[in-house]
Amino acid sequence: MPVSQTNSLIHSTAVVSPRAELASDVQVGPYCVIAEDVIVEQGTRLLSHVCLETGARIGRNCQIYQGAVIGGRPQDLKFAGEKTYAYVGNNTVIREYVTVSRGTKQRGETRIGENCFLMAYAHIAHDCILGNSVILANAVNLAGHVEIDDFAIIGGVVPVHQFVRIGCHSIIG
Repeated sequence: MPVSQTNSLIHSTAVVSPRAELASDVQVGPYCVIAEDVIVEQGTRLLSHVCLETGARIGRNCQIYQGAVIGGRPQDLKFAGEKTYAYVGNNTVIREYVTVSRGTKQRGETRIGENCFLMAYAHIAHDCILGNSVILANAVNLAGHVEIDDFAIIGGVVPVHQFVRIGCHSIIG
């Protein structure tokens, strides 16, 4: 499913690598940048100024809002440029200026489950794993290797230290 450069759903100001794979109905808004080795599945909508970096894998029917960066280089001094990934599950909403870093080691990954809601300015660091239906309120900051189980809710401006695990149905504020 390589991107079609004549696809009418890609805004004329967007920059899309010919080595990215976008389903035919993906909507790419103004000034979005999509790097090589990115996959975006059916029904997903990228509003303006979204950046999908190498290794981003976006599921079906996601909505990604202005200024979000998915698949950015991990903020980890050990990272040496290995091939790593950032996965976003189906039906996930990512609001303004959310950042999701890739994993740190070969075949490493950061993974966001299905039906998640990540509010504005949240940061998901390298190697984090979020289950399904997780909600992160505005400006939540997850350090590396954090795991959040299904249906957990994290209140606004909460920092989570590296290697912490938050259980199913937890609410933290």
